Amino acid sequence: MSFDQLVFTPRDLDLARSPLAGKIAAETYILGTFNPGLTRLANGNLLMMVRVAEALRQPIVDGHVHAIRWAADGYHLDPWPLQLVDTADPRKFMMRGGGWKVMALTSLSWLLPVELTADGTAVVAVHYDRAIVPAADYQCYGVEDARISRVGDRYLMTTCSVSPERHSTTLYSSPDAIEWTLEGIVLDHQNKDMLIFEGQIAGKYWAQTRPLGDLYFAYPPDSPWRAGPSINLASSPDALHWKPHDRPGIRPHAGTVSTARMGGGTPPILTADGWLTLWHGVEPSGVVGIYRTYWSILDRDDPSVTIRTQHAPLLEPAPHLTEPLKDLIYLDNVVFTTGIVEAGDHYIVASGEADLACRITHIGTDAFA
Repeated sequence: MSFDQLVFTPRDLDLARSPLAGKIAAETYILGTFNPGLTRLANGNLLMMVRVAEALRQPIVDGHVHAIRWAADGYHLDPWPLQLVDTADPRKFMMRGGGWKVMALTSLSWLLPVELTADGTAVVAVHYDRAIVPAADYQCYGVEDARISRVGDRYLMTTCSVSPERHSTTLYSSPDAIEWTLEGIVLDHQNKDMLIFEGQIAGKYWAQTRPLGDLYFAYPPDSPWRAGPSINLASSPDALHWKPHDRPGIRPHAGTVSTARMGGGTPPILTADGWLTLWHGVEPSGVVGIYRTYWSILDRDDPSVTIRTQHAPLLEPAPHLTEPLKDLIYLDNVVFTTGIVEAGDHYIVASGEADLACRITHIGTDAFA
């Protein structure tokens, strides 16, 4: 790895230029700038679409914990009595009682375009005037985790939109990755990490998806697979209407605990060997587990077939990178890879490090041989 550094952190963001500035009757701070979508612009530079989690400095006031919520008439602070919630996690609070998990957030996420040099090693410009913020009721708790794919002459960006109505996947489209149009919901409740392939297969758009649930059926005892969240596939005639593929995609492997939970990372890109896709696997540990990045190459005509993969991780969390930010750290053991761009003999890979900052890594093409 010839380059492996943090390129954008909460300290690089001008809070006065936040789209929430002056619109909330409370002090906020930047919890994290992380999980950036990545693509190359027409001018040759790279664009990161950075998730900014803007949080309340003091979420608990007068015996109530507050959530930030967008509405058509502005931003609101919703108070919840402390006796009704669990506030153990600084990022969220859980409602007590009931037959299922219900949570709210003490932060709201929006997306910030950050332009990098062509090699991804330095920031050229931060486009506050192009920030993407909630614009519909189904986004009232925020817009999260952009993934950008270029298919033909269009850029397609999937995001997670969060609300009490649903935890859905939404699609934005653009002719230039600068002016984005919200196309609406394309996948419904808790189908996260949707990654659109950078190219069509037999005239159709393809995507990786990751539906979540709280019940999975067991594989046979001698199966190479473990039941749990997996990376599924879907196809579409227009990138708006998606049909799940009948065959499974990438599944948790019984031979390693590092994929006990897994999900998509980077939009699959076509190589000479097939579709290269980077994804995350989570080893159970502590509160959230250890997030690492893995890779697979999928058949160019049938992406349900894995041509090549490895159990060894491609990227691991790098605590030395976040050491200068140790006073801001609230989570560790996480690298969450979200973007990839070709650059000759290597790839430029974008990740969120510790749910805190944007990490750029150069990885040689020979790493996938």
